[in-house]
Amino acid sequence: MGKFSEMVSDGREYMKRWPQQRVLAPMFPENRVILATSLAMKTMPAVAVVTVMMPYMANLNEILPQSFMMATVIFLMPLHGLYWLGKRANSLLPPSLATWYRDLHHKLSAAGERVAPAVTQPRYAELADLLAKAFKRFDKSFVLNDELDG
Repeated sequence: MGKFSEMVSDGREYMKRWPQQRVLAPMFPENRVILATSLAMKTMPAVAVVTVMMPYMANLNEILPQSFMMATVIFLMPLHGLYWLGKRANSLLPPSLATWYRDLHHKLSAAGERVAPAVTQPRYAELADLLAKAFKRFDKSFVLNDELDG
């Protein structure tokens, strides 16, 4: 269970670190996953309670076991998004994104921004931190001007 809980914890942290910028949405699924997971975290517990309460209030005791199982699945849905985000945060960048990461790291360093030393095998988590700094330092055009296509 330790590995799963670490992944969920990493996913929760990655949600906070990833810059929610509209310009990134066509390139990365993070914006959509974070939005869906956040919405699920807010709404699914209530939906799970309603799933059990409706048959209970209607005195449909014969379907209560199914309602409890369904409520459990609904209640745990946000964990799927958090787990995916944790897996993604710990995944290595593909070569094209790793090159972009190094170029962006160099640009930020050259601009005088304090950044952590460049990682030889960057993960999405390091990219998230670097992008957050880049969006604070530069305007959004740096994403469009860089060689992200490759």
